[in-house]
Amino acid sequence: MGQGQRSLQLHFQPLEEPQRARRSVGPQGRGVEPVSSALTTHVLDTASGSPARSLCLRLHRLEDHGQQCTELGNSYPDPDGRCPGLLPPGHTKAGTYKLFFDTEGSWRKRGQESFYPYAEVVFTITNETHEVHVPLLLSPWSYTTYHGR
Repeated sequence: MGQGQRSLQLHFQPLEEPQRARRSVGPQGRGVEPVSSALTTHVLDTASGSPARSLCLRLHRLEDHGQQCTELGNSYPDPDGRCPGLLPPGHTKAGTYKLFFDTEGSWRKRGQESFYPYAEVVFTITNETHEVHVPLLLSPWSYTTYHGR
């Protein structure tokens, strides 16, 4: 090493599995006990690097190639941005589902405009016994999703 240069040593610790949220939080911050679920989502604000807590989402089941839509429920992310309990045990059926995220309402609550008024993620559950995780990463100008594990 040259004169005036310092050595930087990094030590990495293995990450532990994140703890599942103990409580869900409604729109006014009131606690709601979570329900075990085969379907979960995690909503993160990539612009601020924090969970998107004030975002309302709705779960729908699509029938007849999307011509019929049945709302199964709605939720708000907990303080960690997670939404456990979207489909209670025994209610998961193979088929097509849609998660509707009210992005405009969430950004408006923070005094910010959004290019996308909402995000819809349509996906298929093929095996009723598998857990499905559908995260949403968003900013006021973009969003992305993937099939999480």
